[in-house]
Amino acid sequence: MDVKIQTVHFDADSKLIDFVNSKIQKLPTFHDRIIKVDVFLKLDNVIHTIKDKIAEIRVHVPKHNFFVKASSKSFEESFDCALDSLVNQMKRKKEKRLAA
Repeated sequence: MDVKIQTVHFDADSKLIDFVNSKIQKLPTFHDRIIKVDVFLKLDNVIHTIKDKIAEIRVHVPKHNFFVKASSKSFEESFDCALDSLVNQMKRKKEKRLAA
């Protein structure tokens, strides 16, 4: 599983990168054929005083891609919310595949 973490409009500290990596390593328990995971951490509204933290996760598996996006006031909260949505997508896809 190839994991790429990209930050947009800021430089992430090692604690945030380690947090994201530790959560991403749990993904293979939900889907056994993950090829690549792209994580984008973005600051929105950089020009204004309000700065929303956006987390986007794209997971590549054979014949399918999963994508989620979440925003909140902290990267950890955004990433957790996005990861929960991603896990739900993966579970639904797996149930649909097993039912067919």
